[in-house]
Amino acid sequence: MSGTLTAALPAPAQTSAADPRAALTRMRALATGLLVLMGALFVAASFADSVGPGRWPWLGWVRAFAEAGTVGAVADWFAVTALFRRPLGLPIPHTAVIPRNKDRIGEGLGRFIADNFLTARVLDAQVRKLDAARWGAAWLNEPGRAASLARRLAPIVPALLKAIPKDTREELLGAVALAAVKAVPAGPAAARIIDLAWRDGRAQPLLDALVDGAAAYLAGHEDYIREKVSEQSFKWMPKFVDNIIAGRVTQGLVKAADEMRAPDHPWRLELAQAIEGYVERLEHDPELMAQADAVKLRLLTHPALLAEINAAWARVEARILADPAAANAAIAARLETWLAALGRWLAEDEAVQSRLDAAARLVALRLIAPRRHDIGGFVAGVVSGWETRDVVDRLELQFGRDLQYIRLNGTIVGGLVGLALYAVSKALGWG
Repeated sequence: MSGTLTAALPAPAQTSAADPRAALTRMRALATGLLVLMGALFVAASFADSVGPGRWPWLGWVRAFAEAGTVGAVADWFAVTALFRRPLGLPIPHTAVIPRNKDRIGEGLGRFIADNFLTARVLDAQVRKLDAARWGAAWLNEPGRAASLARRLAPIVPALLKAIPKDTREELLGAVALAAVKAVPAGPAAARIIDLAWRDGRAQPLLDALVDGAAAYLAGHEDYIREKVSEQSFKWMPKFVDNIIAGRVTQGLVKAADEMRAPDHPWRLELAQAIEGYVERLEHDPELMAQADAVKLRLLTHPALLAEINAAWARVEARILADPAAANAAIAARLETWLAALGRWLAEDEAVQSRLDAAARLVALRLIAPRRHDIGGFVAGVVSGWETRDVVDRLELQFGRDLQYIRLNGTIVGGLVGLALYAVSKALGWG
């Protein structure tokens, strides 16, 4: 329970001292020392006045200050101590306020959080202000952040694989992968891939190779072309005429293939226009986008693909579980690459930022806000489960140093009030 408390409660506020407990002890000793000083001053002034009445008129002022300061110091000591424990261990009513009301404090804290921090209006405003996507992108793009997070996450992977049964792992992997791919529209994604390959010139070597291959095939299969021409020719057509026609056809096709090697060939330009038009349709034509999604789903649910994915994942699992320590470095390196890419993607894609921010607001409004009282009850239950002595100790370390200033101020203010009252009584001739 103490470990739970340590994790749940906030750490004591940083002070000028390195050790909060030592700082509290010093402040408590200072406040108590001032109380003792005021008491000793009052006793000394009273004794001196009794020994020589009227010899030292100023002693009355000292005595009034010390007397009122002592009363103020004792009152504030009692008030501060009564928050955390019974003063001097005496069963005085309405003392040890925090230990006696720990559960009620937890309930009040839960209600306060639910009614002031988790309402729909407050949550929506705070999520909008947070700008979650940009914040996440900036956080991931900080130097060394992706590497640090990857090193922390890498050891978790083998532990999860050992903890989750094999059948559940495969089912979970398939569900997550399928959901992730389903969430990405196939049409726009395919359009970006095709457009990138075409505009960057990556498809041109492939097109050149296809043209070269076609020319070589035609040149090497002239007999086959001649045979097909003869089959389609008239029976009365002389054979040599068929051969001439086949030769001309073959030469024309080879010449056309050679001409297509030129970047400005009309066929290439028409092909470029056709591809650019297809890319445009993939991004904006609802019918073609629906067809692309249908093809994607058929591929994803194909038994052969699922079997290959499961087999690949099984091989990865086997390597990880065989030597988790050796796998950590490889996992961390891969995770670092993915996290860095995720950070760049979030930073550059404004459409994704908008969708993620909208999703964050939706989660806040539909998931958190309706359950704010449940969350408040959870807070109350956590506080109720804490050990009373640990709660008191942690809270006193957190706020006790500041409360000792109340004792100091009470001593000084009490003394000044005593002086003021003594001055009024002198002015009115009462003493």
